[in-house]
Amino acid sequence: MIKIGCCAYSYRDYITTGKMTLEGFIEEAHKIRLDGVELTGYYFTSTEKEYLHNLKRLCLERGLSISMASCGAHLFNPKEEAERNMEGIKRWLEVAYELGAPCLRIFGGRWPAPNYTKEEAIKIAIETGKACVRYAEDLGVVIALENHGGITRLADDVVKIIEGVNSDWFKLNLDTGNYPDNLYVDMEKSAPYTVHVHAKVESRTEKGPIKLDYAKIRQIFEGVGYNGWISIEFEVENRDPVEEVPKFAEYLQRVFSGIS
Repeated sequence: MIKIGCCAYSYRDYITTGKMTLEGFIEEAHKIRLDGVELTGYYFTSTEKEYLHNLKRLCLERGLSISMASCGAHLFNPKEEAERNMEGIKRWLEVAYELGAPCLRIFGGRWPAPNYTKEEAIKIAIETGKACVRYAEDLGVVIALENHGGITRLADDVVKIIEGVNSDWFKLNLDTGNYPDNLYVDMEKSAPYTVHVHAKVESRTEKGPIKLDYAKIRQIFEGVGYNGWISIEFEVENRDPVEEVPKFAEYLQRVFSGIS
């Protein structure tokens, strides 16, 4: 059945100002009766095993699964050599492994970039992805590429990268709010590759923010048999996630109830 979780990034203003810790986020997720949490690496105070194992233990004690670990590593980064990109992704795959997370969210890469065509950037991303999946398979952690602007702005390019890497250990974290215009068409194109979902309240299109239609999104997921995690990524400006995330979670639970 569809499971509803939340990423720590939703509470970024609380965490970065010291009003909430990552452990506090886990407690909040337990309090509002989520199924699980996505642990965003930006807020880890350490990547040592003891720290990671304590997070894993706390989630277990609170009855929460860790749906995914997330990092800011890119497959293509014009400011870094491909080898450094690969090493960064491999380090975070190890973090996900220690947490017991089944997948690791990464980004494709920023584009436009000086001296690179989009095709060249995508080629480098595919080569980096191929090099990383062997390590991911050894650890038993799926790499989940997110559609997040740059070379993953459009579904056709997302599919090109995933099919280019061509591995069961390299799939998609589908962000419902990140495709710019033909968002439902692009979601439908990329849905077959999805292993994890980021659920936004709204999409920031070139015409401004629009509220997402989750009844339509449910139909897309049903069409491909998606039955995994939907992790809330709350980004609505001037709204308090402590108040709004529980409401959005209840809404998603209503929309997706019955999918099993």
